Amino acid sequence: PAAMETLLEHYGERFRPGDVYLMNDPFDGGIHLQDLFVFKPVFHEGGPIGFTCTTAHHGDVGGRLPGSSACDNTEIFQEGIRLPWLKLYDEGRAVEDVFKILEANVRIPRMTFGDLGAQVAACAVAERALISLAERHGRERLAALLDALIDHTERLVRQEISTWPDGSASFTDYLGSDGIDVVDVPITAHVTIAGDEVTADLTESAPMVRGSLNSTRSFVQACVYQAVRAALTVEVPNTAGAFRPIHVLTKPGTVAEVVMPGASSMRGVTGFRVLDAVNGALAQLIPSRVPAAGEGGNTLAIFGSERPEGGRFVFYELVVGTWGGTPEADGNDGLTNPASLAANIPVEVAEQEYPIVVEHYGLVPDSGGAGLHRGGLAVERTWRCLTPDTSLIVRSDRAQHPPYGLAGGAPGAISSNLLVHPDGREDVLPPMFSIEIQAGDRLRHRTAGGGGWGDPLTRDPAAVADDVANEKVTAEAARRLYAVVLDAVGDVDPEATTALRAQSMSERGGAG
Repeated sequence: PAAMETLLEHYGERFRPGDVYLMNDPFDGGIHLQDLFVFKPVFHEGGPIGFTCTTAHHGDVGGRLPGSSACDNTEIFQEGIRLPWLKLYDEGRAVEDVFKILEANVRIPRMTFGDLGAQVAACAVAERALISLAERHGRERLAALLDALIDHTERLVRQEISTWPDGSASFTDYLGSDGIDVVDVPITAHVTIAGDEVTADLTESAPMVRGSLNSTRSFVQACVYQAVRAALTVEVPNTAGAFRPIHVLTKPGTVAEVVMPGASSMRGVTGFRVLDAVNGALAQLIPSRVPAAGEGGNTLAIFGSERPEGGRFVFYELVVGTWGGTPEADGNDGLTNPASLAANIPVEVAEQEYPIVVEHYGLVPDSGGAGLHRGGLAVERTWRCLTPDTSLIVRSDRAQHPPYGLAGGAPGAISSNLLVHPDGREDVLPPMFSIEIQAGDRLRHRTAGGGGWGDPLTRDPAAVADDVANEKVTAEAARRLYAVVLDAVGDVDPEATTALRAQSMSERGGAG
């Protein structure tokens, strides 16, 4: 919504068929410089009927380091080329000067232009679909139908929120770094349910940090919307009507609303923590609708250097993490954070396209928080660098503050980063860093595990046995965390399990 509003502010009614607009400015409706917004006005029978749009994250938009996403950037001018709303196509003709500026400022222009071309093509496909609807229904009726759909969405959301109990709750979660130093950065959410509306107040979150973790208000809004929509039991159309009953309060100059010239390239992890904080508050108000915390945000690892055969490369890897346990089920393993649409690069593609070897990729046993419904397992991935003088940027979190459990569930395991040199030396690295590595160096990253939901001593012993058989939980952890005793072949020993659970319950009561 913010991007649409600023486009209209800049261009008003001066849209023409064939125009295409481009923007990435966090202070002009964007999110961070790596996300390029492409908007195309759509016309039918001589008049405008709407817009099509795409947003895509690009591998490089310039800046001081490959990938444009260094955690230790301290101002936006270090992060890459900043584009306020510009015409990319003028009545169907490419604006060559804009393409020249882009080519001169990015490290991998061929990939950038390919991705940008895909965005423009996607807008054109959507344009044809929208025109087809206008041809079928007529301009005026189509506009009325779309307005009705938006209003219908709003009614659905309001109807469900009205069934929630009124009340207020607060929750504070933490980032473990400001992008430069290992420090606690609090994210505080005060959530109020009143009638058929929800308000999330984030104004007491930390002041802007030195590094690039500061978020735009628009991204914080999106993460709050995600938290509330995920708590709904009704399916709702994806329209602006879903946002009308949800109010987000932020304060300029905090990590939840960056102001010039603050850096924001790594704002994603802040938005993810906003999601966790809002969920933590909602769990006190509607506990049957909210999951435990997940891994804290997809990990970002960026390798950049010169290819052995010539030319530059930027290898932009997302390690998708894991979800917390829910009131109904175990947390998912190896799935993108709920506030992100992302996927890892398949090993075969990574090794074919880049001078990188993926030596290990798997799940970590015992890393999911114990609970009636277990948290998802941590993901571990190890890369070996094949090029000298290689820039390495990593954004991860949850190394100091593990993902919380709910309703008696245990927290998930913390994350870690380890650099192993060819001679065997090991460097323990912080959750966020920008360094230079050499050929033969290995980075081993382990995400956090998801928090558990519910009392581990009430988990079905058969489910625990299945976890042990699938190597998600060790037999030792089954006994220690779940009080489940397995026999020599891995089957549940019912009598021993009943006795051990009774003993564990008794000891817990005594400790209380």
